[in-house]
Amino acid sequence: MYKYRRPISWPLSQFLTGQPRPFALIIAIAVVVSLTAGCRRDPAPAATTSGSTRIQRGGEIVVSLRAEPRSFNRFVARDTGTALFGQLTQSKLIRINQVTQDLEPWLAESWDVKGTTVTFHLRPDGRWTNGDPVTAADFEYSWKRTLDPALAADYAYQLYGIKGAAEYNGCTGGPAQCNKLRDKVAVKAVDDRTLRLELTSAQPWFIQQASHHSFLAVHKATVEKYGAKWTEPQNIVTDGPFMLESWEHESTITLVKNPNWRDADSVSLERVEGKIIVDGTTRVQSFEAGEIDALDGAGLPPEEIDRLKEEPYYEQYAALGNFYYGFNTKNLDLDTRKALSLAINRKVITDNITKAGQVPATGMTPKGMPGFDQINPNSPWLPVEGDVEQAKSMLPASAPKTIGLFYNDAPGNKEIAVAVQDMWKELGIETTIKSQEWAQFLEFLGPPPNKAVDVFRLGWVYDFVDAINGLELFTCDSGNNNTNWCNKDFDALVEQAKNETDTNARYELYAQMEDIMFGENGEVPITPIYWYTYPNLENDAVRDTFFISPLDQIDFTKVVVKGT
Repeated sequence: MYKYRRPISWPLSQFLTGQPRPFALIIAIAVVVSLTAGCRRDPAPAATTSGSTRIQRGGEIVVSLRAEPRSFNRFVARDTGTALFGQLTQSKLIRINQVTQDLEPWLAESWDVKGTTVTFHLRPDGRWTNGDPVTAADFEYSWKRTLDPALAADYAYQLYGIKGAAEYNGCTGGPAQCNKLRDKVAVKAVDDRTLRLELTSAQPWFIQQASHHSFLAVHKATVEKYGAKWTEPQNIVTDGPFMLESWEHESTITLVKNPNWRDADSVSLERVEGKIIVDGTTRVQSFEAGEIDALDGAGLPPEEIDRLKEEPYYEQYAALGNFYYGFNTKNLDLDTRKALSLAINRKVITDNITKAGQVPATGMTPKGMPGFDQINPNSPWLPVEGDVEQAKSMLPASAPKTIGLFYNDAPGNKEIAVAVQDMWKELGIETTIKSQEWAQFLEFLGPPPNKAVDVFRLGWVYDFVDAINGLELFTCDSGNNNTNWCNKDFDALVEQAKNETDTNARYELYAQMEDIMFGENGEVPITPIYWYTYPNLENDAVRDTFFISPLDQIDFTKVVVKGT
């Protein structure tokens, strides 16, 4: 019998903004690591454990990926697959260590924070795979390229905390005007190893945020030489512990160890092969046939969950993430959105469909996030078991009789969509459900979404441990706001939070944002369904060192294949 890892829960008094040291705060990763130590099961004997029979080939791991990553181009990345492989092949300035619980130096050996001035000091041994040194100028170039309005990078807003970033990214003038704004972006390579930037405000979470893949550097000469093809395996130049060897689209992605990476001797794995298997049943069959070593924390078919929970190779990790349905607010008015949200029985979905410890959502910010009790709106429009009668009474006569619900083709999404289709049928609404593969789905959602989209399925796994990371998705200009919803008061609160250094006062601002979205007079641009967990399958050869953090990250530099 598997031992369920309890939902994450911890206090957080402040965010680390100075020199690297152990977190005074206890972040999600700390909690899950401690649960790993106390709750990991003893491995079952290899002779009797399905999924542990694959012949291990040296330091190789084969992992099933839930979807084709959108791209290795981190400028256009906004999916977890792209983020995972980007962070394996490239080096962050800093990272959160999953074992020691520290915010630790990585490519930056140290950093200073003085008011709104942040200075990163780079290690001297950072190297691109072509032998070039990694310099502060690489980061200045990369961050300004992310902000280039011509590029239209979805994650450009992550850098808006830097002075001049939002203005440059929002430039609508000609090249001369935009170039002037580019020069005003307050990030500067002082010398090869010193990167200095000025923030627009205190932003207590910024150092942690800098671990996000949108802050990674790219090799300027390679990008400029190959243009859109700079990420092709024969062209790409990276600076991380692994290198891209090959990519057969919709089939496999293969990484190999970078022998010249600064800490290569500490990396046991020589090869990481990602097999792209979208269908949940096929994922399970491939694992139990011994063809793969582990899954990537998602994509188990709902009909198999009860059986798999009883298997010794089943793992379940706590998560910081939210599964939600978004509304195209240009197609659906407020009362219709509220009625649709009210009619959803979230407990039926988590108990009878997902069945992997997910918790019905009562707001955007997931349980376990620092300040949750203060932030959570306990929304009247998100009842755990639904309220069909109230929904009927709220539904306006002008509500559409047919709506289109779009979802991506991952396990469980169809089953949830069918359940919601039945729930909305009780309101007299016919729901047409449509599935799309992941890349097409993201393009279809925009922003802005295709006009055919009334409702869409999306989820958000947090990039860093602060509620602002989920709430700021829904500002008017966010590249991740697919709803057409825009509320200037909400945006003003986001900006106010960026200047608020008092933790409790910041949580109060977050609570006001949640109230604008889901309070009594909330505008309900989305309807959260549940907070994630990561159910997974891992064979005996890797399960002792394979770990998925609450932020959906897998550190393959720490994975050791047993017997190699």
